[in-house]
Amino acid sequence: MKTRITVVIFLALLQFALTASGQQKLKPGKYDFSYFDLKIQGWVDSGYYKGSAVIVVKNNQVIHQKYYGNYNAGTVAYIASAGKWLAAATIAAVVDEGKLSWDDQVNKWLPEFKDVKGQATLRQLLSHTAGYPDYQPKGNQTDNYQTLSESVAALLKLPADTISGTKFKYGGLAMQVAGRMAELATGKEWETIFQEKIARPLQMKATHFTPVDTTPGHSPMLGGGARTCLQDYANFLHMISNSGTFNGKSILTQKAIKEMQADQIGKTKVSPGEYVANARANPRNDIYGLGEWREEIDENGNATLISSPGWAGAYPWIDKKNGVYGFFLARISQMKNGFNSFLGSPVLPFLVRDVLDQAEHREVKHGYINAPEQGRLYYEETGKGEPLVLIHGHSFDRTAWDPQFFELSKKYRVIRYDLRGYGWSSMPSETQKTLHADDLAALLDYLKIKKAHLVGLSLGGFIVSDFIALYQERILTATAASGDFFSVNGPSRPWTKEEWDNQTSRIKAWQLKGADARKREWFDALTIRNGQLIQNLRRPLWTMIYKWDAWQPQHHEPRFLLGNDLAGRLKTIKVTVPVMVLTGDADTGLRNKLLEAIPSAKQVMIRNAGHVSNLENPEGFNEALLSFLSHLR
Repeated sequence: MKTRITVVIFLALLQFALTASGQQKLKPGKYDFSYFDLKIQGWVDSGYYKGSAVIVVKNNQVIHQKYYGNYNAGTVAYIASAGKWLAAATIAAVVDEGKLSWDDQVNKWLPEFKDVKGQATLRQLLSHTAGYPDYQPKGNQTDNYQTLSESVAALLKLPADTISGTKFKYGGLAMQVAGRMAELATGKEWETIFQEKIARPLQMKATHFTPVDTTPGHSPMLGGGARTCLQDYANFLHMISNSGTFNGKSILTQKAIKEMQADQIGKTKVSPGEYVANARANPRNDIYGLGEWREEIDENGNATLISSPGWAGAYPWIDKKNGVYGFFLARISQMKNGFNSFLGSPVLPFLVRDVLDQAEHREVKHGYINAPEQGRLYYEETGKGEPLVLIHGHSFDRTAWDPQFFELSKKYRVIRYDLRGYGWSSMPSETQKTLHADDLAALLDYLKIKKAHLVGLSLGGFIVSDFIALYQERILTATAASGDFFSVNGPSRPWTKEEWDNQTSRIKAWQLKGADARKREWFDALTIRNGQLIQNLRRPLWTMIYKWDAWQPQHHEPRFLLGNDLAGRLKTIKVTVPVMVLTGDADTGLRNKLLEAIPSAKQVMIRNAGHVSNLENPEGFNEALLSFLSHLR
């Protein structure tokens, strides 16, 4: 009985905390977070994390909150660089109070800094442009001192890396000096300032910067020593998202919020391979504010996606365009198989956007079907008329068809789905016998479609070709774009020992280099032509490739395509369905075997396009497809 009472009290307190923070629970059922949860649970199941927790809030309503593994509502974890945002906000409160200025030089408060380090400003210390070393050099004592005064005294001995304001160098040492300036300006220790200005007003009872031990990276590192729980950090994000206000009380001024989110880099040199370039495939210069990354910006240069990711996996973010903020609480247990916790968590805003997009388009029917061998396929459909199925390419998902899905639905019943191993559909197994074409047939069966127009891109084109050979009677027309024959051994011949061993070596090499680096290589191959970036492809392609689980290059992939068996299959049948091959005019170097195998097939060129023609020139793609279909009608 006592246990039951305790649980009831706990739930009541939790509900009070949610209400007090201005966050209200949303009625269940509006949003489908099943794949989102599957992604995070997969990280835990793979051993990367022993547990984790996440909260997602839209328009101040909690739309998703969940705990995984050994995490619960009371779990407190160290959040590494996610604490930089908290530190910058604390100093912003001191600036609001008038005791500090963003343009105060270090030597105003610490006159012992007589070299160029003393000329750095407070804003440069918090934007990693102060010219300070990012970390203590190898061989020096790591920055695990118990007070900021000790930390700053050790930093005094280090030579400056560069002149302040000339180079962006992400790290943590310069933030120690900023914290010491705040201590001198207020006459209080850092933890006291943080508790008075941020933690207590935001009801962040479990959040501290206090020293805990001598482990490198722990407190009093402003840039890496904070610890918190899920709801505490969510309260902080609520305040930032609501222009500095929490429970009707101003914690930070709107001016402070704006300054923190503004571009603080300017013309400062940014080296290749910084976080935004890696996580968002966007090598911009205006990537950082004060204690926070400017991941995405609008046409006016205003930050629309801001964050403060930690190397160990913790990831807070605010997606201003969608009215969303969220926090993923986790601390890495083991990095393996090419997984990178720092670059893994930032996929979450993309996954949330998919959930929101699905909920927004209520006219779109969606669901899951059971496919052969315990497969599960996610599909969407809209429009009326003859059925038309869109089949995406390798490393992509159903959203690759955004420029076609709604446009074609004006005349057709359009279906798009995630192939097995991609998007929201289930992963394959290495013993699977089912082909992609068999999955497509199962989808048509479920939707009670006898015949359909098929349109496939790249891998989707290979599937269209296979479907012609295996299920021609179920096709109205077949369109293969940038893909026809997949030149590998088909399912009729199993792996040899040499092939198996070679694939094992490739898997190890792939994972050794890291999933993120491999994805960027593939992405560059698709979006760079003749040394020039294909700008209109970069955002949509990277969004899909970043979300991609990359199961295929990390397994002994079964023969999901007929491959070299296709030619023989086509020779045994008479192809009677209309076939069109769509080819980007910059992709003409490829030999198209489908045209050779099916003499009646028609080739149409898409101008100003390469391999991903439906996204690079969607108008030309749609025009060619509709012309082909209308001519047949």
